[in-house]
Amino acid sequence: MMVTKRRSLRVAVVGTLGAASLLLAGTAMAATPATHTAAPAAARTAQAAKASITATPSVSSVPAWQLFRVTGKTTGLKAGSKVTLQQKQGAKWVTLPASTPIARSGSYALRVELGLKGTNDLRMVSGSTLSPVFHVTVR
Repeated sequence: MMVTKRRSLRVAVVGTLGAASLLLAGTAMAATPATHTAAPAAARTAQAAKASITATPSVSSVPAWQLFRVTGKTTGLKAGSKVTLQQKQGAKWVTLPASTPIARSGSYALRVELGLKGTNDLRMVSGSTLSPVFHVTVR
């Protein structure tokens, strides 16, 4: 009987030591999260660096206050985030009250009406990502 108790005691101690070593290994991994999150952080930085927006107006010239569309694609931007239209007025860019969410495919379509006559310099913006400038003449 004594041999059986020792054997079961030995199995219980080995099992406990095995669980303790796994617990310690998990604690050591939890104590150094920087090594485990360094790669995803670098991937996010690279993705943000690759972010871009294209923009194409449906017309190059339009009468004042007539509706037209601006369509485009985005890369590196999250679906559901907004792209907003900006217009150059004098020396500064003014954000217009025209925005739309980015679709899952990365595309967007925005309906626009402009009343400022002449050649309008426009661009799309999302956060710090800007599209190239495009021009629409309002007559």
